[in-house]
Amino acid sequence: MNRYPLWKNLLILVVLLFGILYTLPNYFGEVPAVQVSSAKSTIRLSESALATAEKALSDARISHDGVFFDNNSVRVRLGSTDAQIKAKDALEHAFNPDPKDPGHTVALNLLSASPKWLTAIHALPMYLGLDLRGGVHFLLQVDMKGAITKRLDSTTGDMRTMLREKDIRHGGIVRDGESLVVRFRDVATRDKARNVIRDRLPDLQLVDKTEADEQLIVGTLTEQAKRRIQEDAIKQNIVTLHNRINELGVAEPVIQQQGADRIVVQLPGVQDVAKAKSLIGRTATLEVRMVDEAATQSGSSVGVDVIPERRRDGSVIPVAVKKQIVLTGDRFNGADATFDSNQQPAVAVSLDAAGGRIMRDVTRDSVGKRMAIILYERGKGEAISVATIQGEFGNRFQITGQFSPDETTSLAILIRSGSLAAPMDIIEERTIGPSLGADNIAKGFKSTMWGFIAIAIFMVIYYMVFGLVSVIALGANLLLLLALLSLLQATLTLPGIAAIAFTLGMAIDANVLINERIREELRNGSTPQAAIAAGYERAFGTILDSNVTTLIAGIALLIFGSGPVRGFAVVHCLGILTSMFSSVLVSRMVTNFIYGSRRKLQSIAIGQIWRPAADTQE
Repeated sequence: MNRYPLWKNLLILVVLLFGILYTLPNYFGEVPAVQVSSAKSTIRLSESALATAEKALSDARISHDGVFFDNNSVRVRLGSTDAQIKAKDALEHAFNPDPKDPGHTVALNLLSASPKWLTAIHALPMYLGLDLRGGVHFLLQVDMKGAITKRLDSTTGDMRTMLREKDIRHGGIVRDGESLVVRFRDVATRDKARNVIRDRLPDLQLVDKTEADEQLIVGTLTEQAKRRIQEDAIKQNIVTLHNRINELGVAEPVIQQQGADRIVVQLPGVQDVAKAKSLIGRTATLEVRMVDEAATQSGSSVGVDVIPERRRDGSVIPVAVKKQIVLTGDRFNGADATFDSNQQPAVAVSLDAAGGRIMRDVTRDSVGKRMAIILYERGKGEAISVATIQGEFGNRFQITGQFSPDETTSLAILIRSGSLAAPMDIIEERTIGPSLGADNIAKGFKSTMWGFIAIAIFMVIYYMVFGLVSVIALGANLLLLLALLSLLQATLTLPGIAAIAFTLGMAIDANVLINERIREELRNGSTPQAAIAAGYERAFGTILDSNVTTLIAGIALLIFGSGPVRGFAVVHCLGILTSMFSSVLVSRMVTNFIYGSRRKLQSIAIGQIWRPAADTQE
């Protein structure tokens, strides 16, 4: 009656073994490390950087526990913080020989100390949040006026293009603050232009004015358009920050909106504030300009901008580009690595409708000339592609030119993530040291441990053998919860530790229901074996109902909450799932084992707990 089939016992044991393996990495802790990554989007690290790092460390006579290449970065595992500082200085000198123009970012970091055999089966420790691991916190202010100004500037180009297409002559289009002013010589031309602009640019609110002998159309963005532009600016900046920071290998960065015009950036494990600012500063803007061939050949810089172009062999040559901007990055809808008609690697680029019209007009008159795509980072521009225009094209075209597949992939990433919709400023920065994070971990661990011990003592005293079974199930629940968080690579924060402690109380409640149900069955005259079977079966419905309702509340916190609330909700929801398994299946398996192999002990325990003297007299 109270026996599981062999396959079910084996399945439960396999799950517990899985829990042990994937929880283990969290007990090895972290060691100091130094991370080397690219400081420029146009520079990508390869595995050859490993040799450079090893040589620099060898020349400086710095011992280390391994040099690894991972996610476009080189990481050096070290044995102490003193060695970490020395290694940082040595690597900085090796990778950035010119301090005025650093091509690489060398930052202090932390790495897991797990053995290689655990890493080989993808058993990795949980990510720790900023409050537990330490790191840097930035609050960025997005310039919403800059976003609107940028949109008006691009709209000016769109307006010129559409009026040219309709052969409507005008006396100039200028931006005056947050308004666009179009000048005409007569009313008829102005009325014709107004109809075209209203149809093509519905986001503009148009007003007719007369100034001296000129007829004017003054266009301003509607309030709905302004709100949409500001929302899109926040979203695009968040995506761009994600793309930039993720390429640096920072574990679980937090990048999210706060309020109407602010973005929070948290980089756990990064202790160097200056380098962290450098990471944030790697946001970029994208521009398309025509190359001035005459100025390039003569080396003249009069009336042009001289931009460096990084060649495939790593060399840099100057290219003179015209000051007029053909397109900006907000016109790019996407870019993907692909192959041309000759099966050669290429980059497929798509523009929005307005960008396609502008590109069609420019390329129609510029066949055989060169066009440059320029990436601006920290105020400095660098040409990421200089290609010859082979023919007229619109909102979809390809960039070709003896690329390798890796080069087209890199170029596509740069084009996709290269633009910010609006400039940003750091208005708040905060550093949480690793010692404070370690103190938070210690306090969280102690609170969970003492909570577990208090529950265990109460259950063993009150329920004796069945209380011990409940404690074993509770330990299995904690083990599986940590394993699941590690497998999902979730980020553990202080609210998450609070959720673990809360889950312990929720999980033991299921065993209390089972034990009390067994007591009730015994009071009704059932045999011990029948009482145990009925206790587990009849308590399951109540356990399921209570956990489902609690899970619904946790999911609501996960959907509508943010920051610490979501951190609590994630652990809470996972804890409910693991408690269902451990409270019902694990405790039943242990009960079956104890009752089947130690019948006398079980009978004594039941006689002491479930049949008190008062019940026996009845």
